[in-house]
Amino acid sequence: MPGWIRTFQARPAAATRLICFPHAGGSAAFYRPWALAATELDVRIAEYPGRADRLFEPLVDDAVEVARAVTEALLPLLDRPVALFGHSMGATIAYETARLLAARGTPPAHLFVSASRAPDDRPVKPAEEVIHDKDDDVLVAELVRLGGTDAQALADPQLRELVLPYIRSDFRLLEGYRHAPGPPLDVPITAFTADADPVVTPAQAERWAEVTTGAFALQVYPGDHFYLLPHGDALLAAIQERVAGRSAPSPSRERGRAHG
Repeated sequence: MPGWIRTFQARPAAATRLICFPHAGGSAAFYRPWALAATELDVRIAEYPGRADRLFEPLVDDAVEVARAVTEALLPLLDRPVALFGHSMGATIAYETARLLAARGTPPAHLFVSASRAPDDRPVKPAEEVIHDKDDDVLVAELVRLGGTDAQALADPQLRELVLPYIRSDFRLLEGYRHAPGPPLDVPITAFTADADPVVTPAQAERWAEVTTGAFALQVYPGDHFYLLPHGDALLAAIQERVAGRSAPSPSRERGRAHG
């Protein structure tokens, strides 16, 4: 069985590992360019069941259950400091993983969250707005609205048959997630978002400051929900700078606008 963590390019000399968590419908391959480009970080990526080389494994639609499995898989990698990065749905799973690591006494060095509302800012959707139980066309339309998905490819019935089950499961995970009360994290958090994201506003992303007693920073990029595709190099550079302490969030909780 392939397991939960993928390595495209090991960096034995890197001081810190960056664990990346894909978005809904995403796979570890999404972060392969980062793994190849991040000379200062040892990038490892979570691979969820039901896709890529885990295509025939049972789907998991509970964020905490996924986080538990990832945390267990990370234990052999805790010989170095670990930072976590999650985009969209991945931010939720990264946060729950950070909570589990903190509870073990091995908190992450930094939590990076992208294109995501804070975990305790997820209002329950009315039934007509829930996506995971709608038909395939509605699901595909939502993917297209968010961007980052090739709508033309999803018109292929064979591809739909392969990918829509795990995409639907991911939406079920997101829409079923409820934040369990608990102590705040004591780790620095950087929230990245975009100025035209249809899912989360910069003000909503800023609420991630409320889930940590550590330093907090918000960086806003131009773009939509998948702003990180055109700004991937800049985003990775910002992550490497913060992990290395060259651009650390200040105790006053900075807010900045990125350009690119």
